Amino acid sequence: MQLPIQITFRNMAASEAMEAKIREKAVKLDQVYARIMSCRVMVECSHRHHQQGNIYHVTVDLTVPDGELIASREPDLNHAYEDAYVAIRDAFNAARRQLQNYASRRQRNVKSHAVPPHGHIASLYPDMNYGKILTADGKEVYFHRNSIVDADFDKLSEGEEVRFVEVAGELGPQASTVRVIGKHHLVE
Repeated sequence: MQLPIQITFRNMAASEAMEAKIREKAVKLDQVYARIMSCRVMVECSHRHHQQGNIYHVTVDLTVPDGELIASREPDLNHAYEDAYVAIRDAFNAARRQLQNYASRRQRNVKSHAVPPHGHIASLYPDMNYGKILTADGKEVYFHRNSIVDADFDKLSEGEEVRFVEVAGELGPQASTVRVIGKHHLVE
């Protein structure tokens, strides 16, 4: 962290043990994303005069290069927050998840789905129960009548766009599952 952690206690006395726990949790956030510029933590007790039954509200405010991430745990929603350490743990867990998402977006680690193998029916041999698919990279893949899924082999025509699962056959590449794409075209 570029700036020291700021810890504020409201409606309660400062606690060295809580401060130590907060600093420990903040160091772990720094391991998730090293470019945190500042971290502000506010621990608030709902009522100062109760010995038991106090509910704690914890907010973790992180400043990062392109903005600010704020994570908090609402005390009204969970009576487990009668324990300040549970509220601290949950607020920092939420901050860690937000920070991980932020770091992924910054590094552009977004899942991308590979386009499944596809091509056009190059030739059909209905009397011998097979056909060939011309793939996008120019190779021919054999398929059998029984490989067609959700369509009728006899109604197929040359030039139709299909996607398939390629496996190694005895005589070269073979399509084990062939689906007609129809109006849902694939984009590479």
